Amino acid sequence: MDISLDGWNIVRGDEAEWMPWTGSAGEARAKILGSADGYTVVLVEAKPGYRGSEHEHAHTEFNYVVDGTLRNQGRDMNAGDGYAAAAKSTHADFETDTGATYIVVFKI
Repeated sequence: MDISLDGWNIVRGDEAEWMPWTGSAGEARAKILGSADGYTVVLVEAKPGYRGSEHEHAHTEFNYVVDGTLRNQGRDMNAGDGYAAAAKSTHADFETDTGATYIVVFKI
């Protein structure tokens, strides 16, 4: 089988640009690591005190905590933990007191 890159979006993390990642409080930055079929893979570094904005998921969202700790929907999450949030679910609680690095996959 021939190797083809048709339909692939491979991004070198060290070449991706950091951009602001906004929430309701605190600071975070993000890199887009790839996108296809409307889904985007994002690496986020959130500083201590970062809090996400409340929202409803139009599509499924996936998250994997790479480093640090955060609280999501009242549950403490540590490095190695993850979640999947179904479409139409509400996101009312997401924050880190210590700082966290995580990967989130979502569709806009």
